[in-house]
Amino acid sequence: MLKAVLFDLDDTLLDWRGFQQEWPSYEQHMLRRLFDHVNRDEALLPDFAAFENEFRDRTREGWRNGRGTLIAPHLGMILRESVEAQGAPSGRFSVEECLRAYRWGAVPGTVIFPGVGETLQTLLDAGIKTAIVTNAYQPMWVRDVEIEQHGILHYFPECRISAADVGLLKPHPTIFEVTLRQLGVKPDEAVFVGDNPIADIAGGQGAGMRAVLRVTTPTPPMLSGLIVPDAAINELPELLPILDEWFPGWRA
Repeated sequence: MLKAVLFDLDDTLLDWRGFQQEWPSYEQHMLRRLFDHVNRDEALLPDFAAFENEFRDRTREGWRNGRGTLIAPHLGMILRESVEAQGAPSGRFSVEECLRAYRWGAVPGTVIFPGVGETLQTLLDAGIKTAIVTNAYQPMWVRDVEIEQHGILHYFPECRISAADVGLLKPHPTIFEVTLRQLGVKPDEAVFVGDNPIADIAGGQGAGMRAVLRVTTPTPPMLSGLIVPDAAINELPELLPILDEWFPGWRA
């Protein structure tokens, strides 16, 4: 019996193809907000360029380590560490304060893929639980601001989890297991949908779920056939007839 469908976020629900800037130039204004926040009462950080370089070095190292260990980097911790490394007293600024000053939101040019709202509403109308499981290094409350601006937050009333929340990146099974426990469903009662063959397909299947590949761009060979999705779709509404085949009567 189908009880839940879990979704990746970026490039599965949220289309980034319209974002045209170089990421460092776009992110710079968020880093500047934090820099100004830290310096509002006294000049604790002497140089913005040095702070920016500190942050970028620590971010690159966090993701480099994460690719090897699956230990997730955490944006808020990197921001706080960068602030302290550049002169702010240890403990003066919390992780949450740094994230709020950085002020993440919907990125210009990003949009929700066509058919996402209708598909999610069909699932919810049938009593199917939904969840987001993303490898974002922002805690989910930060991404919640963004997905609310995009108008889809209400489709995920029970469970939204990022790698930063759990401390581990997909395809590590823990992030999937935490989500399934929060939803109160077994792996064979859930389906995972995502665009990344390793993180989403191998990860979802490794946790005991069927996994559907969301194809948005030409996909490289599945590691010589070692990673094979249970199904593949080009648009999200194509998921519904697949669920009809796997779980007859789920709409009732």
